[in-house]
Amino acid sequence: MEKGNILIAEDDPVLREVYVKKFSIAGYQIRTVKDGVEAIEAIEKQVPDLLILDINMPVMDGFTVLEKYPKEQRPFPVIMLTNFGDDRNKQRGEELGAEDYFIKSEMTIRKLMEMVDNLMKAKHYWKK
Repeated sequence: MEKGNILIAEDDPVLREVYVKKFSIAGYQIRTVKDGVEAIEAIEKQVPDLLILDINMPVMDGFTVLEKYPKEQRPFPVIMLTNFGDDRNKQRGEELGAEDYFIKSEMTIRKLMEMVDNLMKAKHYWKK
């Protein structure tokens, strides 16, 4: 059974590959992009059920992508990825309406999978 369609915006090719493997095995349909411009193009093509969004990417960062899709207007939750555990980035992500925040150095892929599963369950629950 397909669980949903996830878009992953991550500039690190190794991490992208890990995410694709793990989420595909878990039954998700995965699309990946390597920067914010590609993320916006991918969202315009097909709205994801969930967006996993790296903050620090070339060309356009994750915050700029979030600014284009305000929380009140977007039909998908967002998990922000970062290498930095600093409060300023987290606060900025929260202000822009990110549903969750994943600090790569402190968390495991299993934790990210749990975040995704929980948000996807909530999304299906709230879908009208």
